[in-house]
Amino acid sequence: MKIINLSDSNSIIGQYMAEMRDKEYQKNRLLFRNNIRRVGEFEAFEISKTLAYVPTAVETPLGVATVQVPTDEMVLATIFRAGLPFHEGFLHVFDHAGNAFVSAYREYTDEAHHQVGIHVEYLATPSIEGKTLIVADPMLATGGSMELGYKAFLTKGTPKHVHVACVIATPEGIDHIRQTFPDDKTTIWCAAIDPGMNEYKYIVPGFGDAGALCYGEKV
Repeated sequence: MKIINLSDSNSIIGQYMAEMRDKEYQKNRLLFRNNIRRVGEFEAFEISKTLAYVPTAVETPLGVATVQVPTDEMVLATIFRAGLPFHEGFLHVFDHAGNAFVSAYREYTDEAHHQVGIHVEYLATPSIEGKTLIVADPMLATGGSMELGYKAFLTKGTPKHVHVACVIATPEGIDHIRQTFPDDKTTIWCAAIDPGMNEYKYIVPGFGDAGALCYGEKV
């Protein structure tokens, strides 16, 4: 299983990450969503380099040009609600892809809010049989929601390859993906890997609750 951390080399993503992490800058939800979307676009571009291509003749007004066109059938999958702007970034790049959505949310299972469960209740997806599946979720913390979302998508087929895409990951989340996803058919993409989580299972230093920063607090 490959793990691609885009922060391993310098790029403009560093500026986007700095803005998203800044507790003052992130108060502007529009700007926060925009940066989440831009990271999705960058990761989609990098993923596009791994696809299969064939030379294709295209007729222009002045002649015929041969261009390399991807042959992979793509499905872009995301987890409500924080994943929506991230998904949009991928869709800007893979505009011919199918789209899949699953609802998964955190549930604290103890009064101290230290034990976290993940609840899944909604699924809308095309067939993923033999296709290249991108599962996009901004935060790969414990990896629990990513696993449950992936298992829900598997009810609609077995993908050829799975790209797990996030903005920030933790070592624990990456280890969980290693244990629950097919090793030879999975690649993890992230813009940063942070040291770990606090007692409430939020990534530290992270940037907080991605869903709330994108769309406001929920009750």
